[in-house]
Amino acid sequence: MPSTPFIIVAIDGGAASGKSSSSRTLSERFNLLHVDTGSFYRAITAEMLRQRVNSHDLAAVKSALAGIKLATRVNGRSAAMEIGGHVAGDEIRSRAVNDHVSHFAAIPEVRTALLAYQRGLAGVAREKNFRGLVMEGRDIGSVIFPDADFRFFLHADPAERARRRASEGGQDSIAERDRLDSSRKTSPLACPLGAVSIDTTHVTLAQVVEKMAVPLAARLGTP
Repeated sequence: MPSTPFIIVAIDGGAASGKSSSSRTLSERFNLLHVDTGSFYRAITAEMLRQRVNSHDLAAVKSALAGIKLATRVNGRSAAMEIGGHVAGDEIRSRAVNDHVSHFAAIPEVRTALLAYQRGLAGVAREKNFRGLVMEGRDIGSVIFPDADFRFFLHADPAERARRRASEGGQDSIAERDRLDSSRKTSPLACPLGAVSIDTTHVTLAQVVEKMAVPLAARLGTP
């Protein structure tokens, strides 16, 4: 009997481009472990702020990172990151975290600290008998899983993304997040070479998901 295929799906894009909604939908449809890496950087940022660490103080950042113990908690089809046995809650969506997350995420040492952890979640997905892993973020298809079975890059008009974020109650500036995420020296936000680029500005979530689901279904079979 042939073994059941295990797939890795990388979905990158800027804020409010549709990554989370489409990733969660694919997770449900194909029984994939869903990983939102943006929440990881938000959780790290919340912890840094709790410890009163300034993103410009590299020595303090490195010291704090050395003391952080990471683990994973799987709830349903979603993987949550534990820091010291605690899973962050609504505090990661606070205005303070919104204002600082891109600054901490731009620090090479922070990204390096999360690299192996994020890659290790493929093993968690296998251990939990998922059919694969769908990971969303800003450098998944370029850095974390450059050899992922499927790589997608979602983008949309900045004004539309700002409207979406405002309708969700978000308080961060889309334009400023784009500037910081795209200009950082380490793992800048960009469409990975060879990834499928999808403009989500004028299409529905169902249409975006269907475009990604077709090749997945060809590999895994219709769910």
